[in-house]
Amino acid sequence: MIYLTRSLFTAMLATTVSSFAASTEAWVPDRGDGTYQNPVLHADYSDPDAVRVGDDYYMTASSFLAAPGLPILHSKDLVNWTLINHVFAVQKPAEHFSKPRHGQGVWAPSIRHHDGKFWIFYPDPDFGIYVTTAVDPAGKWSEPVLMKAGKGLIDPCPLWDDDGRLYLVHGWARSRAGIANMLTVQELSADGTRVLESEINLQTADGKTNDIGTVVIDANKLDGWRTLEGPKFYKRDGWYWVFAPAGGVATGYQAVFRSKNIRGPYEQRIVLEQGKTPINGPHQGAWVTTPDGKEDWFLHFQDKGAYGRVVHLQPMWWRDDGWPVMGSDPESDGKGEPVLTHAKPNVGRTWPVAVPATTDEFNAPKAGLQWQWNANPREGWASLTAKAGALRLASVPAPATRNDDSAAKNSLYDAPNFYVQKFPAPAFTATTVLDFAPVAEGEMAGLAVFGFNYAVLGLRKQGEQSRLVLLTNIGADAVGAQHRETASAEVPAGPVYLRVTVGADAMARFAYSLDDVTFTPIGEAFKAREDRWIGAKFGLIATAPSDATATGHADFDWFRVTAPVR
Repeated sequence: MIYLTRSLFTAMLATTVSSFAASTEAWVPDRGDGTYQNPVLHADYSDPDAVRVGDDYYMTASSFLAAPGLPILHSKDLVNWTLINHVFAVQKPAEHFSKPRHGQGVWAPSIRHHDGKFWIFYPDPDFGIYVTTAVDPAGKWSEPVLMKAGKGLIDPCPLWDDDGRLYLVHGWARSRAGIANMLTVQELSADGTRVLESEINLQTADGKTNDIGTVVIDANKLDGWRTLEGPKFYKRDGWYWVFAPAGGVATGYQAVFRSKNIRGPYEQRIVLEQGKTPINGPHQGAWVTTPDGKEDWFLHFQDKGAYGRVVHLQPMWWRDDGWPVMGSDPESDGKGEPVLTHAKPNVGRTWPVAVPATTDEFNAPKAGLQWQWNANPREGWASLTAKAGALRLASVPAPATRNDDSAAKNSLYDAPNFYVQKFPAPAFTATTVLDFAPVAEGEMAGLAVFGFNYAVLGLRKQGEQSRLVLLTNIGADAVGAQHRETASAEVPAGPVYLRVTVGADAMARFAYSLDDVTFTPIGEAFKAREDRWIGAKFGLIATAPSDATATGHADFDWFRVTAPVR
């Protein structure tokens, strides 16, 4: 049994209370009648992994370029989740991630509990595999240690065998390593910080060093298989099991492999695929059980474009032939299909409805955990003490050049100071109030939707006044792409209310108000799009021209997310 620490209890209370303020109406998986609807998280918690400790479930997920990174979510029933922590505030190497590194950073992590500690192994495909630990998942995590350096090492997962020895399975990214579609295993030191010397083949036939480990599954030798990755390591009834997705992010399926020897050979079977359902590419996630051990469940993602990789929960059971099946099996062939609704896991009691927080009144000492920057933040970018009951964002000069060293004229795609959160539902409305105090000509602050397409509705300093403008950039990731002013309006001095409503088609419609009652639409509908490997995000920004030497700030009294407001 695990006891709630003070930090975990405080995090659970804060996220649950704030979520009930508004977010529950945007998307609620718990149907209140003993059943749930998928997805259980309609937000971009990509490549989820989870572990049960006692009667508590903890999940982590990829965070890519965002800071803080490596989210920690908590649930009692696998349906109602709250965001309780992030593993780190600043991503390593710190200077490298001072810029938005689209598609880089934390890829698919794994979370386990062993020897009284929580362990997370996570990959950065450009640097290697890191390990971090914590006694309290809602508390402080250890400084990540680069336990295996190298390019293209992805999706690690540990397994402590019955004799206490520690092994790690991981995949490969062809873009960095030149190899892919295979999984390797190596034995680690007891503290998980290094590969054992005995695992490294110091001399190959051609005289080169090779430390890729034992290739236990090579899907290049399996007819029709591609993009095998994301392995999760388990042991059950004397069998070593590797759960791994294949077939591609948006179109793939879930496979499982088993062997009596940790180094193989492994036999394989596909156990979950789209079938006749609307759930494309159901794969990559975590197998967990209920506290009494009587039920098995599988968490996985579905790629939904602008909405990111949302998380589904599938019932799982074991066939008489010893193989698992996930979802439903209408053909009785062992290949499951995702369920859209189902009875909730039987965890012994009913737990309150909860969802990750989205609304933030900015009255607490710290901003909500839902907020992330597009790069490692700098001191002074944000304050909750400069003005009581408000978030103050400093107007940060926009980068003069993009990451590819091209000029960044009229582009915020590589601006590190977007203060954003994940799309939380198929459709929702976000509203905020802005009080602007600019200094530099061209300084701007407002409400943003960010991805390969981005838009910002806000106030921009023009001479002695501020004008309401809508900036849009379509295909912002392309070299030379620039935003343009697509709409504007004269507004009197003083606070202005800004609103965006996102529909189920990912079309975003902006509006503004002077009294928070009557909202006036502005501009044309805007198509939200994903960014590199992540869903679109929405939130706030305060920016200034790149050559500005003195800048002002923007105060946001609150940020509220609800079901769509028409």
